[in-house]
Formats: sequence, structure tokens, C-alpha cells
Amino acid sequence: MKLKWRPCFSSTHSKGSEERLRKMGNAMRGVIAFIPSERCQRYLVGDLKEMPLDRTLDLSSHQLRRLPITTCVFDELVKLYLSDNNLSSLPDELQGLRKLQLLALDFNCFEELPAAICRLHQLSILYLGNNRLHRLPRELKELKELNTLWLETNCFTDFPKIVCELTNLKTLHFGYNQIRSLPKDLRRLQEIKSIWLPGNLLTEFPPELLEMHSLAIIDVDRNKIRQFPNMSHMQGLKLVIYDHNPCVNAPMVGEGVRRVGCWADSTDDGQEDDGSKEGREDTTEMAEVHSEEKQNNLEARE
Repeated sequence: MKLKWRPCFSSTHSKGSEERLRKMGNAMRGVIAFIPSERCQRYLVGDLKEMPLDRTLDLSSHQLRRLPITTCVFDELVKLYLSDNNLSSLPDELQGLRKLQLLALDFNCFEELPAAICRLHQLSILYLGNNRLHRLPRELKELKELNTLWLETNCFTDFPKIVCELTNLKTLHFGYNQIRSLPKDLRRLQEIKSIWLPGNLLTEFPPELLEMHSLAIIDVDRNKIRQFPNMSHMQGLKLVIYDHNPCVNAPMVGEGVRRVGCWADSTDDGQEDDGSKEGREDTTEMAEVHSEEKQNNLEARE
């Protein structure tokens, strides 16, 4: 009787082989990512031949160093996610996406805003956080429909005045830059509902904000503000975050407005804003507002 040899693979061996193949694939992608040719970058995004049914294209975390021009042929595209790549420029062909409403470019390597973005006239939501931007072009004012702009964690030392011409803006995130003041023209943004300025170098509360009566949320956490003004006249205000400032007083606000923070001269829990432990617990709750707002924006167009 002749015995036949049959290879026997345990599930552990099979999983180990799959893991090795996966790592080999990731290593290959990592090598290809450093080759900025059109062909190599197309390999990273895979087969793009048909318009996605939901008119949304997500190429986040693909190790891209340049955007393949083939992605710009979908002229019906509404959302384009390019977050967490290695992009520092975009092709002029991007301006062909005339119906684009949301563009996510956060966590990339942009030092300047690509000119093609300023020609996307239907754009309403633009994410530019966690890049290396230090200025914005004059052409940004052409984005008349823009209502949400994220510029947090960049390299701005002066607030870009061109933002003051985006009169449809409703949400502005400008945290974790290095600005010391806001321009007087910011008060022109009378439609703005929330402004986030944590982690900057503000030494006084921006007086411009006191004239922006549509504001519902003001975040000046982690600045260098010594004294806060009376805000009780701001009838639309719902939330003020002023924690981690060397301030000697809390902002005066109207009835029903929530404040999150404490001031430098606090010696006991009784001087902590909103009263004892409840006020401190609100800090965690309000910290989630920032991330929730972004999620809401992402879902707004779905």
C-alpha cells in the first residue's frame, strides 16, 4: 500500500503566512510611496475607473506623495478625502471637480495652499489642519460658499486677513498656531457660529469677538489671557471655554450660557467655574464638542 503525502497546514501556520504576505505588501507600498511618478502613485490608490455611486472618494492614509490625475476625471464628485498622506501639492486638474463640496487635506505636508483649491467654487467644507501652512492666498476669497474652515495646528504667526472676506463662514477652527491677536475686520463675519482658538498666544480676549453677535461657541483654552470681559450682551452665546489661562476672573455671561474653566487665583473648589466638581466634569464633556462637530460636518452631506 502506497501512502500519499499531503501537506498539513495548521490554522496558526496559515494565519502566519497571511500576516507575512500582508507585511510584504505594506513594505512594497512603503517603497513605492517614495517614487512620485504618476504610475507609482496610481498603484497606491488602486483601480479607479468608475465614479463612486455616493460621489465620495476616500484616499486617506494611502501614503500618497502626489495625487494621480486619474482621480480628477470624476467631475460629479462631491466629497474628496485625502487626509493623512504626504501631499505637498495638487495638480491643476483638480479644478475640474466643479461640484466638489467637501475637501479634506488635513495631516499632510502643505506649506502653501494649492491654487486649484481656490477654483472649486462649490466648496463649503475645507479641512487643512495639521499641515505647515503659514499664509493663505488672496484667491481664497473666491470660495463664496465656504462655511467651515479648519486651520488648526499649522505655522501661522499672524491671522490671515483673507479669512475675513469669507462672509459665509459659520465655523472656524484656528487652534494651535502662534497668533497673538485677531484683525479688526474679523467682525465682518456676522454669520459665524463657532470659533475655536485654543493653544495660541493671545494675551487679551479678542475684542472683535464681542461684536460678533451670532457666536454660539467661543474656545480660547490654553492661551495667555489675564482678564475676561463682560459677555452678557451676547444673546446667542451658549458655550465659552476659557480653561488653562492665567486669568484673574471668569467671563461674565448671560443666563444659561455654559462656561468651562477656572482662573489663576482659585484657592478652592468654590472658586472653580460652574461650581465645584460639576464644572470640572464639564471640561471632559466640552472637549468632545470639538470632535463631534467635525463628525457632524462629515455627515452633513451624506
